[in-house]
Amino acid sequence: MATKIRLQRHGHKDYAFYPIVIADSRAPRDGRFIERIGSYNPNTNPATISLNFERALYWINVGAIPTDTVRNILSREGVMLMKHLQGGVKKGAFDQAEAERRFNAWKAEKDAKLEAIRNKEREAKKANAKKALEEETKKNEAKAEAVAKKKAEIAAAKAAAEAEAAKAAQEAEAAAKAAA
Repeated sequence: MATKIRLQRHGHKDYAFYPIVIADSRAPRDGRFIERIGSYNPNTNPATISLNFERALYWINVGAIPTDTVRNILSREGVMLMKHLQGGVKKGAFDQAEAERRFNAWKAEKDAKLEAIRNKEREAKKANAKKALEEETKKNEAKAEAVAKKKAEIAAAKAAAEAEAAKAAQEAEAAAKAAA
């Protein structure tokens, strides 16, 4: 039986996620499968991949053929590198401990790069939020200044009207006293 490691499409329109499955090459894309070994969610940034490393390595070693996308995923997770290193162990180029050391060094470097990307993204988000807050604060200050200016104008006009009314009342009172 020709087996393939491939993606099954799940989810809904514009939000697909993909279980990574081992399936007979003749089975339909979303149909029958032999084993589910992980999942791939491209909707997050960076894309989220969960993978049963040992089972993926087992299926690669027994001859399951990955599709192009799955090959990239397996390569990113280190399954293809481990297969390559195990080939070196079988040939006697180096021992299993050296293969593990090389793999762990590669994995640590890769994890550091991913963490750097996540940190950079987090910092950019914080900077954007801070910038937006500063702009909002400036707008609010300008608005508050305009409102205060308008209130001051209204208060000044009201005070002037009251002063005129008081002056008119005094004149009327003075005229009434003079007439009396």
